[in-house]
Amino acid sequence: MREFSKGYKIALDHGGYAEVIRKIGSGGQGIVYEVTLHNKRYALKWYTCKLKNQEAFRENLGSNIEMGSPDDKFLWPKYLTIEEEGSFGYVMDLRPPEFSDFSDILNNTVKFPSAEIMIKSGLNIVNGFRGLHRKGRSYQDLNDGNFFINVAVGDVLICDNDNVTPGDQKNSGDVGGKPGYMAPEVFRGDSHPNSLTDFHSLAVILFKLFLRHDPLWGAAHEYTPCITEEREMELYGTHPVFIFDPNDTSNRPVSGVHPNPINLWPRYPAFFQDAFIESFVKGMKEPNARLPANEWQKILIRLRDEAISCPFCKRDWPINKLSQNSPILCPCGRTYSIPLRLQVGKYRVPLFPGKKLYACHTVDDSDDYNTLTGEVIMNKNNPGLWGIKNLSQETWEMITPGGERKVIAPGSVVPIGMGISVMFKELIGKIV
Repeated sequence: MREFSKGYKIALDHGGYAEVIRKIGSGGQGIVYEVTLHNKRYALKWYTCKLKNQEAFRENLGSNIEMGSPDDKFLWPKYLTIEEEGSFGYVMDLRPPEFSDFSDILNNTVKFPSAEIMIKSGLNIVNGFRGLHRKGRSYQDLNDGNFFINVAVGDVLICDNDNVTPGDQKNSGDVGGKPGYMAPEVFRGDSHPNSLTDFHSLAVILFKLFLRHDPLWGAAHEYTPCITEEREMELYGTHPVFIFDPNDTSNRPVSGVHPNPINLWPRYPAFFQDAFIESFVKGMKEPNARLPANEWQKILIRLRDEAISCPFCKRDWPINKLSQNSPILCPCGRTYSIPLRLQVGKYRVPLFPGKKLYACHTVDDSDDYNTLTGEVIMNKNNPGLWGIKNLSQETWEMITPGGERKVIAPGSVVPIGMGISVMFKELIGKIV
C-alpha cells in the first residue's frame, strides 16, 4: 500500500475530504497522518495491512462512531473514509503537543513532578475505562501504546480505539493484544479478549505506571537463556508468576537488574500491594477475581489521600505505615511525625499545608475525584496555625469538642484541631 503525499485528498463516508499535511508515524496496522478537515487539523489512521473480516471491522468502527465517545479521555473515531485500493481509514482528534507517550514515562524520559499528579493520571486511566465499560464496550487491545499523558497535570488521552467492541464479543479484527498485557487465557488461546481480560490489562498498565516494571518479569525471565515461543507461553500463558507472589518466590525481581520494583514496592501501602496481589495471583486463574475499574478508582483515591509531603525534601509519596502511631521514614532518609487526619466516611486524609479535599470526600455518595472542594492552608502570620479552606459552593458547619457551632461559608476556613468536626451537608468529618 502506497503512502499518501502532502496535499492528497481522501474522501470521507459522510462527504467531503481530509487533506494530508504530513505523516506522523506508522505501526503494525497502518500509517497515521495529520490532515485538515473543515479548516481544523485532525489525525487520520490508514490501514496498510490486510485486515481480517475487514467488512465487519469497518462496520464495528462505524457503530462506535455513531455511539460517540464514552469519555473525553478517548481520541475517538469521528469519520470513516471511502475505501481506496482495498483499504480505508478513520479520522480522530490530534494529540495535543503537551501529551507524552506512555512509553517515554516508563523509560523515565518524561517524569511526573509529584506523586499526586502521577496518581491522578492513574485515576484518569481507570475512569476512562469505567466510562467505556458503562457504555457496554470493552477495549480488547490495551497496552502502553494506547496512552498519552500530560505529566504536568495528570490528564490522559486514550488512542487506538478501533478494536473497541460491544459487550464481550470477539473483536472483528481478530486482535488478541500485546504480549505482557494480554490476560493468560488470551495468550493461551483459550479465550478472546473481553471485559474481564481488560481488567487484567488495566492492572498491568497501573503496575507499570507505579512500579515501572512488568509484573511478570523476574528471575524466571532473567535466568532463561533464550525466550523461545514455548518458554514465552509458560511465562505469560500456562504458568505466569507475579514477581511479588507471596506464596511463590520463583520469579522475584533480580537484585542489580530490576531496581525499580525492588526499590518502589516496599514504599507503597499494604492495601495497594494487596490490590496487585489479588489481580496477579488469584486473578491469573480466576478472571472474575480481577479488580474492575471502579475498585481501582477507590484504591487510587485512597492512595492519593495517603500521599504525605515530607517537610524536609518536600517530596510527596504514599506512606506504607500511615495507620501506625510511629514516625514516618521518608525515602530521603528523614523521619517526621504523622499529622492529624480528617476521618470522613471511608476516607482518612492526613492534614498538612497543600493537602486537597475533593467532592468524593465532602459530597455524600460521590466518587468525583477531580472536583476540588477544600485545601489545607497555613496562616501567613502564624505558620503553626493550619486550617481547611472551603473551596466548594456549599456551606459547611464546624463543631468544636465542646459543642460550639460555626458556619463555614465558601472561602472561609475550618481551624485544624483535635476533635473538631465538620458537617459537609449530609456527611460529617472528624479531625483525629
